[in-house]
Amino acid sequence: MAEFTMPSLGADMDEGMLLEWLVEPGDLVHKGDPVAVVETAKSTIEVECFETGTMTELLVEPGTTVPVGTPLALIGAAKERRAARHAPRTSEPPVPAELPRSPATSPEPAPAPVSVPSAARQRPHTEAGPLVRHLAEHSGVDLETLHGSGPGGRITRTDVEQAAVTGAGTRQPRVRVTPFARRLAAELGVDLTTVRGTGRESAVRAADVRHAAPGPSAPATHGPSAPAPPSPAAPLRPSAAGPSAARPSEVRTVAMRRAIAGLMTRANRDIPHYYLSTTVDMATAMAWLHEHNRVSPVGERLLPAALLLKAAAVAATEVPEFNGFWTDDHFTAGEGVHLGVAVSLRGGGLVAPALHHADTLALPQLMSTLKDLVTRARTGRLRGSEVSDATITVTNLGDQGVEAVFGVIHPPQVALVGFGRVADRPCAVDGLLGVRPMVTATLSADHRATDGAVGARYLTAVTRLLQKPEQL
Repeated sequence: MAEFTMPSLGADMDEGMLLEWLVEPGDLVHKGDPVAVVETAKSTIEVECFETGTMTELLVEPGTTVPVGTPLALIGAAKERRAARHAPRTSEPPVPAELPRSPATSPEPAPAPVSVPSAARQRPHTEAGPLVRHLAEHSGVDLETLHGSGPGGRITRTDVEQAAVTGAGTRQPRVRVTPFARRLAAELGVDLTTVRGTGRESAVRAADVRHAAPGPSAPATHGPSAPAPPSPAAPLRPSAAGPSAARPSEVRTVAMRRAIAGLMTRANRDIPHYYLSTTVDMATAMAWLHEHNRVSPVGERLLPAALLLKAAAVAATEVPEFNGFWTDDHFTAGEGVHLGVAVSLRGGGLVAPALHHADTLALPQLMSTLKDLVTRARTGRLRGSEVSDATITVTNLGDQGVEAVFGVIHPPQVALVGFGRVADRPCAVDGLLGVRPMVTATLSADHRATDGAVGARYLTAVTRLLQKPEQL
């Protein structure tokens, strides 16, 4: 029996709130399947399972805040699921034998043994995976009224879809809402039945509630009744600070700033930073990018950021001393280049989810993955592996007009790469003064793991790679 615990989703995470379970007891889960939604000080994250087996017991109720490492559920072997499901059938024969003893069944003993076992067998046949159960709940279909067409009477997605179309077994649909979104809706006066959910299986998220809110003046229109709905949920976040009248978004922003402040203070205190910078001629890269976008479909067009991120990732394979972690007083190389990308959030603060194996992604694939990652980061739909696996981080503030950025390393990583905006600057080329597109690339590095000579090799590799964009 294995324990599924509250994971550490970053060096700055001490606790998290379980918002929602995506599985039920008895469901078979595989390594990498999202099984729960957790809210941290920075974001709302879908947490994957790190074991393959059966969810035998859920130990923590949604809405509960627990420290990192707290057991959330128990996972047994896959065979335990089959044994549990066959258990009701082995106990069926004694049921009809006991029924004639009841006065209600004594006048007609014959029909009783026939009707009861058939009803009893309906429940074991209500076998469906988590995705089918979520689909049924969203469609308003009662699984217990369906006869599955899958192996062993298992209910399939097709069974649910047909029942939804024909109206068989339908019940009043229930709006799926995360606890945080429900509290936010109560404060903003949003009718959840009118909100279209964009979360998993159309679940209503906090971002959906904010989008549906009538405006900034809405909370003031509730009068005395406004504080009442959130009160039961208030104890669920004992770590939140601030007055009880504070809006959830304000409380979250304060918590995020505290988390960032604690992590960056520790990074500046414990990590001996050194900084390097260089100016990269982007004339060849921008000419190639212009031609690529001219002949490519809209969906495959690239931004300069794609070239910069790919160059940073490939350079990390050439100078692997920057791709990994400083733990227990020694450097541990990362398994693959998982490029953390700093993303600013609309409500304030930032997260740095990872582009996994960024050095192997083709530029169009990297661009589409980056867009998806940024969108999900800003809507609170990141995966746990995306916020905890980064081996080196890149921050790009070029779109904000910044010419150079010297960042603080995100522990336990050992380096952070920064890019400013690509801008036309005077430049001497072959003895002649001209104007060319240039970008300033910077490196913040941990002096315990490397020194300036190694850092210079890394920035030289980035510069060289950007001169041959067709090879990225």
